Amino acid sequence: MSSVTVRVPAKVNVQLSVGPLREDGYHDLVNVFHAVSIFDEVVAKEAESITVTVNGRWSDQVPLDDDNLAIRAARALAKHAGRSYGADLIIQKAIPVAGGMAGGSADAAGALVACNELWGLGLPFEDLMEIAGDLGSDVPFSLLGGTAVGTGRGEQLSELPTGGTFHWVFALADGGLSTAKVYAECDRQREVSGARVPWPELNAPLIEALGTGDAYALGAHLSNDLQAAALALRPELATTLDSGRQHGALGAIVSGSGPTCAFLAIDATHARDLADSLTATGAATTTVAAHGPVTGATLL
Repeated sequence: MSSVTVRVPAKVNVQLSVGPLREDGYHDLVNVFHAVSIFDEVVAKEAESITVTVNGRWSDQVPLDDDNLAIRAARALAKHAGRSYGADLIIQKAIPVAGGMAGGSADAAGALVACNELWGLGLPFEDLMEIAGDLGSDVPFSLLGGTAVGTGRGEQLSELPTGGTFHWVFALADGGLSTAKVYAECDRQREVSGARVPWPELNAPLIEALGTGDAYALGAHLSNDLQAAALALRPELATTLDSGRQHGALGAIVSGSGPTCAFLAIDATHARDLADSLTATGAATTTVAAHGPVTGATLL
């Protein structure tokens, strides 16, 4: 096999509860992931060494060296297999870069699946999940897809039943936000407030809403402990969120560490109308309507 193509989805966090800062610099999380129909494609072709090429809207923002998570994923897979392999990775970007939608993690997951197939390793899904967990907190979910709760750093996953399809609109912001800087701002705000940071817990009404497919209930229970920090770093996002609510969004939230804003719609028609309203009023320059849940990294 000389070429393999894998499709990988973006994610939105419908609950992101952040616990106290740990001694290792991480936080314990309760992180409810939901995979949505915005996809990157990762093509792996036979090559002498591991390289990456990126195409698409945000290609100029993606590193092509050892900082690229897809390259690191391919190298980690080769190391796990105990052999030296090569692959030319070609990434077609549609997921925003540094947008809070796990675009880099999705590409890493795509590289794991593509190279496992290209190199004929035949490693089971469990092995790929283990490698993914070492690469980053969001990479395992990009492999899994669907809807799942992540604990620990977010990499310990349990699948959640979802009783239907949810429809979303994403307002894509110009420029990204550093996840590390958003977490640092969250810690700073908490230190200034002096309030005790509670241990993160799963939101039972939100889980019930997912299970029953109740978009109205889900919209009422969307939550993100990083949102205040993201808004402090990018205050203009508050206007975008308010505009979405004014135009009938069932819920409005910063996706992960931002700056992408996510809006839950009633159905596909409402999502299209909401997307049009956000751009027509200038609240967002670019919007994408999508649905979820969708499957994780998938061979095409």
